[in-house]
Amino acid sequence: MEKQKNTIGRRKEAVARIYISKGTGNVIINDKDYKTYFSLVYLQNQVELPLKTVDVLDKFDIKVNAAGGGIKGQAEAVKLGIARALCEVNIEFRPALKAAGLLKRDPRGVERKKPGKRKARRSFQFSKR
Repeated sequence: MEKQKNTIGRRKEAVARIYISKGTGNVIINDKDYKTYFSLVYLQNQVELPLKTVDVLDKFDIKVNAAGGGIKGQAEAVKLGIARALCEVNIEFRPALKAAGLLKRDPRGVERKKPGKRKARRSFQFSKR
């Protein structure tokens, strides 16, 4: 691998653009370290999961541009993007990542609002009298 590879991960409204290259294990998200950007431990674990699955936590430098959605959606978008990037780097990583379910995009999104309802499913308040 002579230069960086780039991929995209998405989740709900969040989009994460991933740039991966050989390095020492730095993960930078929007010009901050991932442990600073995602202060919650379980979100940090989401980012590390694809790297730990194929045991390359300190072999690649990853730069991420994350936008849209909430903090959890961004973390899951980064997770998918990193998993896809690792497949681009080395195709032998694919079976392990696929077995762990890391190459699947979560299709769930916000349900649309229906007419005659307050939200997607919530009805208007009903008054008997």
